[in-house]
Amino acid sequence: MEIEKTNRMNALFEFYATLLTEKQMNYMELYYADDFSLGEIAEEYQVSRQAVYDNIKRTEKILEDYERKLHLFSDYIVREEQLDKLEVYVTEHYPKDEFLAATIAGLQDLDE
Repeated sequence: MEIEKTNRMNALFEFYATLLTEKQMNYMELYYADDFSLGEIAEEYQVSRQAVYDNIKRTEKILEDYERKLHLFSDYIVREEQLDKLEVYVTEHYPKDEFLAATIAGLQDLDE
């Protein structure tokens, strides 16, 4: 399994998990977060390996569709990049400004 795809699915799952069914959440968490094989998940839920595979593939498409429509993950990445740039700029140009430092820290805490 590609590490980039795994990381992306885990990130999309973090943002959109509550929009999935319980079974979709369970399968995705076991497969991507806990690194279970399709066979292990199938055995756990007493279904076929093909049923697990189909459910995971469908859920991946659902997560990508949510991201395409809502942009929560991509907006988060852009916000983080902009916040990092702002932090560097403030550190370099206004190192003693406690208000700016506190404001940046507050913004960073919002996404945690």
